[in-house]
Amino acid sequence: MNKEELLKIKKKALEEHIPIIMDDTLEVIAGILTKIKPLNILEIGAAVGYSAMCFSEYLQDGGRIDTIERDEERITQAKENFKKVGVEDKIKLYEGDAVEILPTLEGNYDVVFIDAAKGKYPFFLEQALRMLNDKGVIIADNVLYKGYVMSDYNKHKQRTAVRNLREYIARVNEDANLDTEILEVGDGLSISYKK
Repeated sequence: MNKEELLKIKKKALEEHIPIIMDDTLEVIAGILTKIKPLNILEIGAAVGYSAMCFSEYLQDGGRIDTIERDEERITQAKENFKKVGVEDKIKLYEGDAVEILPTLEGNYDVVFIDAAKGKYPFFLEQALRMLNDKGVIIADNVLYKGYVMSDYNKHKQRTAVRNLREYIARVNEDANLDTEILEVGDGLSISYKK
């Protein structure tokens, strides 16, 4: 992996205000991936591919990441980035809306990373649970959403996202098959281990 290129991609994404995974969030996830050594990871929301490239370092030999992105400009950038960093053989990019693509996937994943449309998190969770291996882990980023999720926020603009993130948190906490913790790193990180 070309770490120098990866740093350039990170710098450019930050300069262009493209949402990429925060350093403290990445550190926590890297710790989890180091422990479980995943063979297959599913990422919902690739953006320019930064997190997938970071995660690829922790795959078992022969492992792969399936990632989904719908924004055409970001798809183009992600593909270029995978080549620059030298990880294109480890990452498969599905182009289109995750809501349409996920039901067509039949994968068995050790890790599912959710970082896409906040209003769709409950749907993403259903799909993730369907494809998660035993002892697998579902990681969802931005679940506290600028603090709105845990406050009495009720403004119209983000109401659906906030309501659905609250629903996501309730579901992962109430599911008897999951062991969940919510960490206040980045913009909130939910980690759910399948028992």
